[in-house]
Amino acid sequence: METIQIIAFISLFLIMALSMFFRKIPALIALPVMAFLIPLIGGVSLTDTVQLVIGQGALKLHNAYTVALFGSMLSILLQKTRVAEQLIKKGAELSGDNPWIIAVIMLTLIALLFTTLGGLGAIIMVATVALPILSSVGVGPITVVGIFLIGLSMGGILNAGNWAVYVDVMGLTLTHIRPFALIMFGLTYLMALSYITIQLYRDGHDLKIRRIIISSVLFIFGIISLAGFYQLLNPVYQDYIQFVFMRLSQIFKYILGIFIGILFLLNLFHIFFPRYRPANEVSWTAYVTPLIPLLLILIFSMNFIAAFICGLVYGFLATYRKGSLNLLIQAVLEGGAVVMPAVILMFGIGMLLNAIMGPGVSWQTTHPDGWPVLNLLRPLMIKIIPHNFLSYVIIFGLAAPLALYRGPLNVWGMGYGLTAVFLASGMNPGAIMGLLMAVGQVQGISDPTNTQNVWLANEMQQDVQRVLWNTIPYTWAVAVVGLIAAAIIFL
Repeated sequence: METIQIIAFISLFLIMALSMFFRKIPALIALPVMAFLIPLIGGVSLTDTVQLVIGQGALKLHNAYTVALFGSMLSILLQKTRVAEQLIKKGAELSGDNPWIIAVIMLTLIALLFTTLGGLGAIIMVATVALPILSSVGVGPITVVGIFLIGLSMGGILNAGNWAVYVDVMGLTLTHIRPFALIMFGLTYLMALSYITIQLYRDGHDLKIRRIIISSVLFIFGIISLAGFYQLLNPVYQDYIQFVFMRLSQIFKYILGIFIGILFLLNLFHIFFPRYRPANEVSWTAYVTPLIPLLLILIFSMNFIAAFICGLVYGFLATYRKGSLNLLIQAVLEGGAVVMPAVILMFGIGMLLNAIMGPGVSWQTTHPDGWPVLNLLRPLMIKIIPHNFLSYVIIFGLAAPLALYRGPLNVWGMGYGLTAVFLASGMNPGAIMGLLMAVGQVQGISDPTNTQNVWLANEMQQDVQRVLWNTIPYTWAVAVVGLIAAAIIFL
């Protein structure tokens, strides 16, 4: 019986994944269908499937799509008040004629930000600034999405918060994790430079290859030098640097708080004394609007939704004219309508997560032995676990696309559940970490079921499946190279 269930499960996954991959079935339909059928195949009752998987799954990502709604409202407000348009124009004037340099700088800044940031709210607030800048220099919409996703994934590699599972579950130390994370960061950065160069060429830009090669070498050398210098420092000096940085951060926080307060007061002054405000131009204070949520969250640790509401209020005050209240109301209503396709897709993603991982504590009384879907897959995974260099690289290299659509190698699908299976089978913990980091680039950048992929594609008016097709050759390649590096180090 279990063999039939496994065959049915794999067949369903492949059929639906390939149907989405080749755009035969939209993800809006395919994900809920998978979420409904997967638990039934695994032995979950129809009642539990409907109530726990479908019903509760639709609410699983409520934080993500609520933040997306408010982020979309701010985005529409910036468009209706012409702030976004003026930002793009001024960005195009200041950036010159070298979109490659601008793209690489934005990629690096995004990666640096997401070494500490996380979550869809942070993604939306950073994207509000980054997307117009990239668009203003002639970067194509699909390339803009790809650059942002790669930068986001690169930052995640060095985000210490993402290392907790390796320490707590696998018993690894930072001396094991940090060197391989830096290797994966370097490999992904090289892949990103290749992606930017090829995509800009496809977008029709006349690239100066010699300048690009020199710039690439300088970028990589600079990053490696800074990382290496910090690692070689005596721990005492590292602690001193961190202490000084913390003190400077506190001083900067107070200064920034005063500056934001002054900006709010200045906007109120312009409202009550309109003769001091430019009649037909966007006020310079309005250009700060996209940064308000970013600063409030990053510096002051404010709640995401509260920060976006502050951004809406600030944008309303900074662009106040006759009829501005109507514009704000239209932005609120249209913002919800614009992001609704992404919200509906998040319903399906939440259902699929519940179908595979189990809907939290709700199922423990009816399934005390564990969620049936995970129990069904564990014996299969034990049989295919590789233990030598060649089989490790070949098996997981070929299987890397199984990180897509919440598949077996997706850390936000069945991946963490299978980690326990790998450990129980005696697989080297370092090799497991290498697998998750390497194949994680396929998931983090290309997976259409990521909330960030859905939101970014929706924002740039692109099909999320097209983002997958555009990035999968690069992410699959870097996953294979990462697996080779992990095999050399840990096997």
